[in-house]
Amino acid sequence: MNVRLVILFILFVVLNSCNKNKTNPVPSIPFDIMINISLPSYNNLNGVGGWCYVNGGSRGIIVYRRAIDEFVAFDRHSPADPDATCFLPLFTDPDNFLQLNDTCNNAKFSLYDGSPIANSTYGLRQYSTSFDGNTQLRIYN
Repeated sequence: MNVRLVILFILFVVLNSCNKNKTNPVPSIPFDIMINISLPSYNNLNGVGGWCYVNGGSRGIIVYRRAIDEFVAFDRHSPADPDATCFLPLFTDPDNFLQLNDTCNNAKFSLYDGSPIANSTYGLRQYSTSFDGNTQLRIYN
């Protein structure tokens, strides 16, 4: 019976290590920037639900304000498009749901959390954010 447990353990380890090799195809580009959301270019970020584009990452970054003190930032490089032939433009569906659409591959992603909605195995590459509670937002990885 111990032999069976050992074999199951080895099989478990091998299968889990195979799954770890499946990584997001969007390259991880070192990025660290501080933006002042009181500047006119970032004015949309002053209200919950606001968004803006920021230069950086693989194909640019989109920043979205989810709550008063919570921001998310995603690379605009579609994981359904590893060769980066398309940018991900912002799109509002008929129910007023903000999403990013890869028009080359018909993939769709939630702007709220970066998760895939359609035609992609992977979600968007996310960057970390840190807000000082006033005007300074740091976006980094």
